[in-house]
Parts: sequence; structure tokens; C-alpha cells
Amino acid sequence: MYPEELVKPMRAELSEAGFEELYTADAVKNAINIDGTTLVVVNSVCGCAARNARPGAKMSLDNDKKPSKTVTVFAGVDKEAVDAARESMFPFPPSSPCMALFKNGELVHMLERHHIEGRPAEMIAENLKDAYSEHC
Repeated sequence: MYPEELVKPMRAELSEAGFEELYTADAVKNAINIDGTTLVVVNSVCGCAARNARPGAKMSLDNDKKPSKTVTVFAGVDKEAVDAARESMFPFPPSSPCMALFKNGELVHMLERHHIEGRPAEMIAENLKDAYSEHC
């Protein structure tokens, strides 16, 4: 587990952009199982989260269509919430960072770490915007 003071600024990067931080399995399940769409970002301390994932997630919201709800859980900190998010992302293996778009409780789009690592934030944002245009 990472100390809270270490992850606080990394959490803030998404929460200040309007992402709701989730800490429990019930909160994750409630966020995903809505009428509409939910973007779940599994945040991380790694460099690709800072350089690519968090900026890409934030940029993706500058779009005509966007998710009804945006939420985040933090790998290595929010174990219960992360486990619930990853369970909902089955059959994809656990990875962090990662992003998943759910529609009416069903997984409709997934960005695994290997889709994020080494790709510019703008490319990640465009990938998500395409998914929003199709599903939101």
C-alpha cells in the first residue's frame, strides 16, 4: 500500500477535473450500474499514469458526447474498490493504469495499460472520445 500523502496529488489531478473518487466495492458497483455511461479510471503511481493516462482521461472530456459519470479508484491504495472495478472489467486481466467505459452496467470499451503506456495523452483522449461518440 502506498502512503496517502504520496498519492494525494495524483488523486487530485482527476478529482479536480470532476472524477468522483471511490473507496468501496459498493460505491464502484453503484457507479457502474446506472442507466447511462460511466468511465472508470484505475489510477496509478506509475509514470505512464502521470504522462499519459490522467491527462488523456481529462482531455477526453472535452467532447460533445461524454460519460454520464466519471469515477476513479487508486491501485495500491483502494484495494476493495480496485478489486471491484477489476472484477467488473473481466475478462481483461488486471492492469494499472487502465480505463473502462460501462453502459447500463455493461463493459463496452477498455483501455488496458499496454494501450496507454508509450502513447501520447492526445491519442488516449481520441480513443476515449471515439468510444463516447459510439456509446454515450
